[in-house]
Amino acid sequence: MESSVKITLIIALTAILLVAGGISTFLIFKNANDTSNTVSVDGTSNIKATPDLVSVYFNAQTKGSTSKEANDNNSEMVDEILTALIKQGFERKDIQTESFNIYEDVQWINNKQVSKGYIATHQMKVELSTNEASKIGDVIDAVVDAGATLSYINFELSTAKQNEYKAQALKEASEDATIKAEAIASGLGKKVGKLVSISTSNFNYRPWALYESVNGVADVAMAKEATTNIQPSEQDVNAQVSAVFKIV
Repeated sequence: MESSVKITLIIALTAILLVAGGISTFLIFKNANDTSNTVSVDGTSNIKATPDLVSVYFNAQTKGSTSKEANDNNSEMVDEILTALIKQGFERKDIQTESFNIYEDVQWINNKQVSKGYIATHQMKVELSTNEASKIGDVIDAVVDAGATLSYINFELSTAKQNEYKAQALKEASEDATIKAEAIASGLGKKVGKLVSISTSNFNYRPWALYESVNGVADVAMAKEATTNIQPSEQDVNAQVSAVFKIV
């Protein structure tokens, strides 16, 4: 009888210790992952950016009864375009390929799919410094006379300028997040502690359109008029970050 009581007491004591240990473990885990005493803020920035490039986009499109014929015809047109642009004083590096595609031209005729051969499209662009904007008309004439179709014309930021503005915008957005966190902490009679986490939205930048063809049909005269004596103006570039700080 006494032996049974002792065994029962031992089991009960073990259970109490295990529960206590579990509670202790839970409390340690909870404290390690405790997200209280933090403040979450969004920091934003909006800066003015001045474009340093003008890009003229155009499309060389050719047809053929086979994909090879369409491709060969396209290569001939592109060679003519390159020759015409180089004669205007442009270097090969100023002329870039955006995309190239060959596909079958399938049309619905009398409720049936009928193959009309193949189409090759070569999307290209010419980049000019904004200081050379007066040459846009020459570019348009050269590519159109060589058989290409004008697509659109943009003011843009070069890669170097994008990186410059991106760094500035994200820096200012981070500073804005810190200022907001400090203000909130101060209002609560506390101070900002260490940074817990930070994430950023994409740097927002879009080219600024000067001209765009309508339904794939370009008006050369209108394009030239739209780009005559146009000077790049400052445009908004923005960034956003989300940060979490400890408050102490």
